[in-house]
Amino acid sequence: MITTDVENYPGFAKGIEGPDLMMQFRQQAERFGTEFLEEWINTVELQERPFTLHTDNKVIKAETLIIASGASAKWLGIPGEAKTPHGFGGNGVSACATCDGPLPAFRNKRLVVVGGGDTAMEEATFLTRYASRVYVVHRRDKLRASKIMQEKAFRNEKIEFIWNASVTEILGTPEHGVTGVRIKNPDDGEHFTLDCEGVFIAIGHKPNTDLFKGQIDMDSVGYLKTNGHSTATNIPGVFACGDVQDSVYRQAVTAAGTGCMSAIDAERFLDHLPVEMPSGEGVTMEGEHITPDHQLIITATGEIIPNEPAPE
Repeated sequence: MITTDVENYPGFAKGIEGPDLMMQFRQQAERFGTEFLEEWINTVELQERPFTLHTDNKVIKAETLIIASGASAKWLGIPGEAKTPHGFGGNGVSACATCDGPLPAFRNKRLVVVGGGDTAMEEATFLTRYASRVYVVHRRDKLRASKIMQEKAFRNEKIEFIWNASVTEILGTPEHGVTGVRIKNPDDGEHFTLDCEGVFIAIGHKPNTDLFKGQIDMDSVGYLKTNGHSTATNIPGVFACGDVQDSVYRQAVTAAGTGCMSAIDAERFLDHLPVEMPSGEGVTMEGEHITPDHQLIITATGEIIPNEPAPE
């Protein structure tokens, strides 16, 4: 977890460290009998229920599936960017301004934002609420952000742009965190050092959904599509929550909220599945009978209808 201190999760007036919050989540789930299987899912088969999930050592069957695999920030891959102790991730380097920007470590400090799209402009503008100065480093001579986001950033007196430049290294010490960045001009290859106390990488996020390509509907970036006000995907019985389907808010509290929604959606889905009888028939909680060959449904009023998906 990149965010060390979580300041905006409800119920923790003095904030809480990210790993501690995650441990409390786990302990709370354990109290209600949740079983944890720590395995890496390699492939999934979602064409029919029960769904099949394959790990290195196991085959898991499930009548319903909640996908909460999240999204990963895109990184530059430069020295000093990795998580502590190998770099300054969590000690001056972040990929979420709204998560970490209000922390005391960044208040009244000089901060660097790397990127040129809407995310970078939004992060830079947000950080001006707390920083003394925000430097936006972009590798081109113009932004990719929408016009309205560009104008908002250009009007902000706290934001300074460094064009045609790339951050090649993040500098600092374990005791003081980030102290500066090395910047390269790709045209002439010249380097210079910019003093700062924080670096925010804002070049986008990638949802962790490669596992589900070709089976679940997703947008052009890879975020899973959910149906209206529910967390249902295009596959009945498969639900998605958190950052894996949220490209806008990306906060711990909103992820927890959609996680609750997915749990309720999954529970209701299971409640409406037919219970198989000794005769081979299935009986639903509404009193419908499904024939042993699954071809017909006999409603509670005696009406016989084909067991076919509803037309889209």
